[in-house]
Parts: sequence; structure tokens; C-alpha cells
Amino acid sequence: MTKRVTPYKDSDLGKKEQVTQMFNNISKNYDGLNRVISFGIDIKWRNRVVAILTKNKPNSILDIATGTGDLAINMVKTGASKIVGLDISPGMLEVGKDKIKDKKLANTIEMVVGDSENLPFKDNSFDAVTVAFGVRNFETLEKGLAEIFRVLKPNGSFVVLETSVPTKTPYKQGYSFYTKRILPLIGRIFSKDRSAYAYLSESASVFPHGENFNNILRKIGFIDVVNKPQTFGVATIYVATK
Repeated sequence: MTKRVTPYKDSDLGKKEQVTQMFNNISKNYDGLNRVISFGIDIKWRNRVVAILTKNKPNSILDIATGTGDLAINMVKTGASKIVGLDISPGMLEVGKDKIKDKKLANTIEMVVGDSENLPFKDNSFDAVTVAFGVRNFETLEKGLAEIFRVLKPNGSFVVLETSVPTKTPYKQGYSFYTKRILPLIGRIFSKDRSAYAYLSESASVFPHGENFNNILRKIGFIDVVNKPQTFGVATIYVATK
């Protein structure tokens, strides 16, 4: 990442600790705000991730930065018998656990507090690993990706869904206006954490998306790396294999 972006400019905490604090603060209204901010399109993007994984019929899946568990819950459709959702924020996980309990999926999905850069799993543990809107929050991107590579089984699938910046007019200009002006305003109105949604916008703008991220994945050791832009390029799905 070309620029280090953190949620709280006046904090002495490291990025990892700040991200944990931020997501704990916004956990209760995170799902609702996500639907508003993305106009509900994020649901379609997650469904596409599930469709990609379903083709490979994974038995075990690790969903990193699982948050409130939206993607982990969706991935039950893949037929996997074991899904682990890992997140650094206990607040987000508590919301996710309630959703999993309500859907009676506790026998399939386990929610775990953990650090993406120090995963509490053995080498070659999972058939697939996913991250939705989380890799840009890694404190050290390459360290987190190397950990993912370590716990993924040989020939396993790695799928990332992440925000990106459109490159074509007028989508580029529209995206810039929305993320810089509208998104932080929505966050201030509906969230008690005034910095959170400004951070989410700023971190997306500096993330090495597209071919730049593909090259980082290849450097870590992933093969068959492809990226699939979504909705005029405001998000991208990356698919890679170990």
C-alpha cells in the first residue's frame, strides 16, 4: 500500500488496534449501513464469490475478516461441512454469532477471534480461504497474504472481494464524489463513530487494486491469479490458487 491509512489520526495505537476499536464501535449498525451505502449491491457481489467457490466443492472454508458473518453464512450454499469465520473484532463477531444462531447454522459455522497476520491454524488446513472487504485493513498486507497461503491446502482456492476505484469516466468522478462527500456524511449521521466511514473510504482509495494486487498475490506464491471488476469497477473479485 502506497500510503498508511488509519481510522484515528490522533491515536497512538497501531493500525491493527485502531481497526479493532473502529469495528467494535460500529458493529451494532454495520449491516444496515452496509446495505444503505452499497445500495444493496454488496449482496450480489457476495453471491458471486459463493458461486465461484461452489464450482470447486470445498469441504472446509476459512473466511477472514468475517465481520458479522454475511459471507460465511452465504457460503453454506457451497456445501462445505466446516466454515470458520475469523475476525479481530469481538463486537462484530457477537453480532455474527446471533445471526448464525437464528439461522441454526452453529453446527457448520464457527466464529473465532483472531489476527489475520497470525492465524491460529496449521499449515494446509483449508480447501478455500475468503476475505470480503478486509484485506485493505491488514496492518501488513503481504504478511497477512503469506499467512493465508500457509493455511490454504495445495490447489486450494483464495477469493477476495474488495473495493476498488473505477478508472473510466464518468464512473471515476462519480465514485470520488460519493466516497469523499456522501459516504462520510452517512457515517456521521447514522454511526456514533465519526471517523470510521471516512477511513473506509480513504483506505479504499489507496489500496493497490487490479493488476497491482494481482502482482502482490503472485509474489506471495499464488498462481492462476485473475481479477473480476464489479459494477463499473467500484469493487473487484480476485481469484487465485495455491
